[in-house]
Amino acid sequence: MKHLILLRHGEAGFSDGVDFQRQLTQSGKENLNRLGEILLSAEMKVDYLHCSAATRTRETAEIIKKYMEIGEEEYTRDIYEGNLESLLKRLENTPKTAESCILIGHNPTISLLLSHLTHENYIGLKPGMMAIIELEITEWYMIGLGTGILKEVLQ
Repeated sequence: MKHLILLRHGEAGFSDGVDFQRQLTQSGKENLNRLGEILLSAEMKVDYLHCSAATRTRETAEIIKKYMEIGEEEYTRDIYEGNLESLLKRLENTPKTAESCILIGHNPTISLLLSHLTHENYIGLKPGMMAIIELEITEWYMIGLGTGILKEVLQ
């Protein structure tokens, strides 16, 4: 059995420039720190981090890492640009040694992924929301439609 955490980046401000470079707002940072306190009290840790390379997701990861032990980390633009299929492919390629991982990404794709994996009604993850999923698989390449059970949603 594997464990997956899906986290939508914290609230980001608007920018005159490129969407990829949007930064977290002060409120977004505060909300993530509150979420972090919950994670700290639960002594949560994960073996692997998949994170979009966008500024707001990187900032989200930096805050969460203060509260949760994270093993290996990978930052990639394809999570930002990706669709459901590309996120599934990324998760399929999680290192075999990882029993748990966290994926920090963007809507609507991260919410679609949650719905797909749990085969439940669509849950629109708001900025800074986290979904904890228990996967009924033994290897990451087995991940797919209905292979997960939603255990908890945190905000």
